[in-house]
Amino acid sequence: MTMTSEPKRVVFDIAGMDCADCAKSVERVVGTLPDISAANVSFGGGTLTIVPRESVTEIDGLARAVGGAVDRAGYTATLREDGAFRSAPRAPWWKNSKLIPTGVALLLWIAAMIALHLAGQRAVSVALFFTAIVVGGYPVARSGLAALRARRLDMNVLMTISVVGAAALGDWSEGGLVVVLFSMGTTLQAVTFDRTRSAIRGLLDQAPEEALVIRNGHDVTVAAAELVTGDIFRIRPGDRLPADGEVIEGASALQQAAITGESMPVEKRVGDQVFAGTLNGGGSLLVRVTKPVAESMLASIVHLVEDAQAARAPSQQLVDRFAAVYTPIVVVMAALIAGYGWLFANDTGTWVYRALVLLVIACPCALVISTPVSIVSAIGAATRMGILVKGGAALEEMARVRTIAFDKTGTLTIGRPSVVSVVPFGDETEASVLTLAAAVELQSEHPLARAVVARALHDNLQVPAAVEFDSLTGRGAMATVDGARFAIGSERLLNDQSAGAEDLVHVQQLAEEYGARGQSVLTLVRIGNGAARVLGAIVVADRIRSGAPLAIERLRASGIRSVAMLTGDRAIVANSVAATTGVDEVRANLLPDQKSQAIASLRSLGSVAMVGDGVNDAPALAAADVGIAMGIGGSDVALESADVALMRDDLSSLPSLVDLAHRTLVIIRQNVALSMLTKVLALGLAGFGFVNLWIAVLVDVGTSVAVTLNGLRLARIQQQAATDAIDPSEASEECGCGDESGHQHAQAAD
Repeated sequence: MTMTSEPKRVVFDIAGMDCADCAKSVERVVGTLPDISAANVSFGGGTLTIVPRESVTEIDGLARAVGGAVDRAGYTATLREDGAFRSAPRAPWWKNSKLIPTGVALLLWIAAMIALHLAGQRAVSVALFFTAIVVGGYPVARSGLAALRARRLDMNVLMTISVVGAAALGDWSEGGLVVVLFSMGTTLQAVTFDRTRSAIRGLLDQAPEEALVIRNGHDVTVAAAELVTGDIFRIRPGDRLPADGEVIEGASALQQAAITGESMPVEKRVGDQVFAGTLNGGGSLLVRVTKPVAESMLASIVHLVEDAQAARAPSQQLVDRFAAVYTPIVVVMAALIAGYGWLFANDTGTWVYRALVLLVIACPCALVISTPVSIVSAIGAATRMGILVKGGAALEEMARVRTIAFDKTGTLTIGRPSVVSVVPFGDETEASVLTLAAAVELQSEHPLARAVVARALHDNLQVPAAVEFDSLTGRGAMATVDGARFAIGSERLLNDQSAGAEDLVHVQQLAEEYGARGQSVLTLVRIGNGAARVLGAIVVADRIRSGAPLAIERLRASGIRSVAMLTGDRAIVANSVAATTGVDEVRANLLPDQKSQAIASLRSLGSVAMVGDGVNDAPALAAADVGIAMGIGGSDVALESADVALMRDDLSSLPSLVDLAHRTLVIIRQNVALSMLTKVLALGLAGFGFVNLWIAVLVDVGTSVAVTLNGLRLARIQQQAATDAIDPSEASEECGCGDESGHQHAQAAD
């Protein structure tokens, strides 16, 4: 395998890491290789990412060098092939490499205790204790030796010294028990973390490995990885999609919880975008591939989550800096105590033993693991909710946010005009007005015209064909329907067509009434005999998302003090939306750079989050303390600029994100406090000789397991169900018809 001249990342899956110290040792060992310019190990994700030097053109040799270095450190590295969609499969927990030596060491230790205390066979017991130490302690000693080569004092080094010291003092049973307890603790942590990592990588398993592709008019089964852009594949009822694409034939409902976290199926028809890993319902679809499998939305989510897990949160960086100072200080204290006993005390063994206890207490494992286990679990929980968090830093900052600013169009509103109401004049009916208006607008590409046509089709109206269509720039459109001339458009159109005074007054009243709410009024007129008669008015507006008011209410309940709206739209429209949704502060008529300035001025109450979905939101998303891009339909620029992406096109998951961030910060603080408290107590008691070696190990391992389990509580968090489930109008938003009663559209007449 060769590499391009462009710098790229190479990813390895690392098996066997059970602590953050292990990750640092691997990172340092690999980072010293001559062909590596950068190396980063994600303990949470179980991955090693390297950036080769520009001079490296062949990766196979580099992969062997990396694999050898990782193997010498006591772990196993598996290269992810270029473009690989899936990583190497994780072994089930009972096949964990640490489980067998731990179990054997435990059985040997029990046998040794029986030989010593029941059979009185000291020589046999020593041999059994020694064997237990070798079997259970070899992986620890191997990793400790690798850490020393990397000039690190990690927990493996300290535990190895303690066990060897205990054996040298003749405390074989205690040395064996230390090995057993430590191995049991690290094995439990390794199994737990493997399950957490597998939960994220397991998302990829939802995409099938084979696809039914149309080749020369026939269905052919091929590997999903072989799909290329432009291929057409068939999806039958109950199948999962192998790749992202666009529906070109058929209609069905797809369960896309893996992508958006939505529990309800989503209707898909011709022209709609679909994603790999989603489950097809009762219909059959033909889909054209728009992205290779390795670049699908599902794969992108997993890769972004793994990158997020690799990034160190601020609290983790602080803990790492503390541990880097704490461990050497305690090691020096242990050396001084042992030296004092050797030089000045009569009972040298007692002082050396106390020094060994201090070495165990010096292990910062629980402290160092307290933050990453919480961050990894929280990011995984967020992903299952349909929230893509790009790192622990964003999650921690989200917990400090006190003000949330929203863009209006496409965020608080659906971003597309739809028909709000139809007002017939005289003897006309809503159906007749809508039918004639749709006939005129059928050939127009204007967004308001599309909304009118969509509503007519939604209402199963038979829309007649129009001829002699004429677009009236800035005013509306005109066409002939069944031999009569009709026009639809703004008030200017009425003046141009010499409408009657009474009709003009009525239309002006409607325009003022609905205009005060930020809504537009289209007037349908029939032209004839040099005058125009108004048949009715159609009110069109950008609809507010049904869940927006409740989401803002829940945000306030979650501790958000202020909710603002930053929009480039008119103040009258913005104020109308704010009044409906419960927004506190409105800033309208803003240019993109002015939105960034507004973010800075909103920081008086604390950190600010910005929620948006468009290109003009990118500067504000970048300027905010936390930028939140909304919806997989959001622009690539917005998604790139954001720290968090809400994968659904609604705001229901935003309060859940705030709650998750708060709970994550609370659990991190709990873990750090527990780790520090146990260390302080253990140090104090050890100073007076009240803590022996195995108790010190039990405290260290027990604390590590406790903070791990506490952090994993975050993985079980699920999104709080909104009390106003998405109403039927949300289904109609895709077509813009604005009706709330379903989606059975008729077709326009030929």
